[in-house]
Amino acid sequence: MQILEQRFLRGPNVHADSPCLLSVVDLQDLYGHCSRDIPGFNDALLAALPSLGGQLLPIGQRGGFAQRLREGTYLGRVIEQVTLELQTQADSPATYGRTRPVAGHPGQFRIVCAYQIEKLIQPAFQLAVDLVTALGHGEEFDLAPRLAELRSLASRHAIGTSTAAVLDAAHERGIPTQRITEDANLFLLGWGVKQKRLQATTTGDTSFIAVKIASDKQLTKTLLKEAGVPVPEGETVSKVEDAQRIAARLKAPVTLKPLDGNQGKGVTVDCRTPEDVARAFAFAREYGRRIIVERYVEGRDYRVLVAGGQVAAASMRRPAHVVGDGTSTVRELVERENRNPARGDGHTNILTRIALDDHAADILRKQGFDFDSVVPSGVTAELRGNANLSTGGTAEDVTDLLPESTRLLCVRAASKIGLDVAGIDIVCHDIALPLDVQRGAVIEVNAAPGIRMHQDPSSGQPRDAGDAIVQGLMKESDGRIPTIAVTGTNGKTTTTLLIAHTVRLAGKVTGVTTTEGVFIDGKQVAKGDCTGYWSARTVLGSPDVEFAVLETARGGILKRGLAFDRCDVGVVLNVSGDHLGLDGIDTVEDLAQVKAVVANAASKAAVLNAEDPLCVAMARRVKPETEVVYFSMDPENPVFLKHLEDGGRGVYLQDNAVVVADGNLHQELVRVESMPVAFGGRARFNIANSLAAASALMATGFTNLQIATGLSTFVSNGRTNPLRTNMFDIRGVTVIVDYAHNPVAYAAMADMARAMLPSQLVGIVTAPGDRRDEDLREVGRVCGERFDELVVYESQSRGRAVGEAVDLILEGAEEVVGMSDTLHRVIEVGEAIRHGLSLCQPGDVLVFACGSSLSVFVEALRVSDPESADLVAAQV
Repeated sequence: MQILEQRFLRGPNVHADSPCLLSVVDLQDLYGHCSRDIPGFNDALLAALPSLGGQLLPIGQRGGFAQRLREGTYLGRVIEQVTLELQTQADSPATYGRTRPVAGHPGQFRIVCAYQIEKLIQPAFQLAVDLVTALGHGEEFDLAPRLAELRSLASRHAIGTSTAAVLDAAHERGIPTQRITEDANLFLLGWGVKQKRLQATTTGDTSFIAVKIASDKQLTKTLLKEAGVPVPEGETVSKVEDAQRIAARLKAPVTLKPLDGNQGKGVTVDCRTPEDVARAFAFAREYGRRIIVERYVEGRDYRVLVAGGQVAAASMRRPAHVVGDGTSTVRELVERENRNPARGDGHTNILTRIALDDHAADILRKQGFDFDSVVPSGVTAELRGNANLSTGGTAEDVTDLLPESTRLLCVRAASKIGLDVAGIDIVCHDIALPLDVQRGAVIEVNAAPGIRMHQDPSSGQPRDAGDAIVQGLMKESDGRIPTIAVTGTNGKTTTTLLIAHTVRLAGKVTGVTTTEGVFIDGKQVAKGDCTGYWSARTVLGSPDVEFAVLETARGGILKRGLAFDRCDVGVVLNVSGDHLGLDGIDTVEDLAQVKAVVANAASKAAVLNAEDPLCVAMARRVKPETEVVYFSMDPENPVFLKHLEDGGRGVYLQDNAVVVADGNLHQELVRVESMPVAFGGRARFNIANSLAAASALMATGFTNLQIATGLSTFVSNGRTNPLRTNMFDIRGVTVIVDYAHNPVAYAAMADMARAMLPSQLVGIVTAPGDRRDEDLREVGRVCGERFDELVVYESQSRGRAVGEAVDLILEGAEEVVGMSDTLHRVIEVGEAIRHGLSLCQPGDVLVFACGSSLSVFVEALRVSDPESADLVAAQV
């Protein structure tokens, strides 16, 4: 087998609403063989992955995939299921998969598999291919080491428990989240001006200075004491002799800990003798050079979580311990406890495994035990002096026991340090009593506190600490900025710019993606075709953007999926034959499925073309709560009229006026002659684009006056909308430069040009070579019918021999006009432009289409007419 292609579909796509890996696989010599036909295959596969036999059938019975294997299924489907199961075995469950044959390529299959961890899915898929290939050829395959590698990989890239809790809370609130890199637990919550950053429980609002203060325990104590918060007396030392001296002066048991430690590392409590202090000092020095010696506060250990200026949760923490059964040693009891499924390494699970190290040995020694001691039945053996979960401790929820005075004290402590999220460590006998009546104290304030003890306490009521952090960070915001996505075969860029122009006039900082680049508040920040995933992420991730307008092309949807989980308004302008035969899109209906991804992502409104049956069909698939808004150039269109009769809203053209309607009220918005983009009513395709733009703006909440102002002031020229109906006068010849490159676009452009002047119409046309032969011939037929003189040139051969696409276009033109001297074959674009101009007289109209940039036209003109070239260059 061979993997021919792979791509990550990171957002909603034509296959699913969730992230997927799309792979194209050639089964090669295993093509035509199903699982039932290969001796021993099914048994070997189920022996390697017995859990495959436990999958559910659609009717809910066990053994689904095992049954399919026995009945016989093709090996592409087996690879899909094995990939999903391998991810599940690596503790990253995924359930959605889809496999389809590649049309016209026997033995090749497109396999789509969902994933949670991007770094895991490709190795999992490769392992699935290797396993199925080996078993398909009757070979042995040692799965265990490869599966162990997958598990290790998943562990390295898994989201931490605290981070996961915050993200889950954000999702519950409808806040979009995005992992900034797959190699770090750094996330973006929300878009544009509403975005916030998050790393575990450290937020973008967490002060760097506050974190530095919290990491300096002595400075923290000084500030807390100043704020009236009770703290234990003590000092910071760097020599063991000084530690012993301070302990003697305090005349009480002491606690030693690193000045800048965390997670309870290096902490020893209840040190009573100089020898105890010396051992504790040596232990603390393993984690820091400066050591705090402070009065040991007797009592239980509590952690209070403060988020957004409020107490969110509180837990009583117990140090790592085991309870004797009268027969087992400490070592055996710890091994037994560490087999608890709730315990894992570090922060990977609800609890952490207990370590038997020197510190544990020292704590046991004080109790009269060692690792091989048999602990009497019911007797507790402590293994840590601190109660941190990261050292094996457990937690019990006590949130409801906190008196108001303690709540206020904790909030004051967090505020004094300057932390928006803080873990306040308190030691006292009874958390239900005020601290001042029991000599309780705050012993630490922690930045980036773990919250798994609150989310999943060992006992007591779970508290949604993640939601408390999200609430404090995002307040009542869902983190979203208004977003309009625009797709369709033709007209996307102009419609996008019309919308963005109107939004900017309304005073919003607008982020825009188009085929020309990415623009933030009118300034270009990236050049090129920016209609895909990464460009949309650039806009949504820009911290100053208040409103996003995203041109969303077919290619971007197929290559990466959408960059957003949903948009406010999704606009589908039209669907016609273009790019067919690529990426598994072989028919116009297939293409409509791709465009429908945008309509399906709309949460507020889907704007659809009432005159395009493929667009109309999308209305049945939009979300139930999403409004459908139609636009129509024909006021008598039956779909549009029925929609209005049913109380729907829409925008239509009547008597050269743009009219908005909601079924009862019809209001004239703007006259066509007042819209520069309509070119006096001749550019009917731009009128349709304006109707779509007005519909999207109306659905987003803009007023009629704001929409009318936008439509009547947007000018489409070489500066504002390059290659979209850009007009120039070249010595009396009207030249139109446009990006038209498919039959529908060429027909619309030629009809507009023909309506301008009664003189000769000359076309300079092309189409990319990756179009199908019949599509290229159709371009020729459309252009041959409409242009008096037709010059065909080579643009992008894309796998064809140079001139092959030109010849196919000319074949189509010849079907219409026959062998004629009005058809001209000029391969090089500059020569084609100059030849086309040579065919024109003053008063004629020339259309130059599918140019890659206006500079191509300028440079071609400069060779024969430098003065006119300078005049055109000054307008772009």
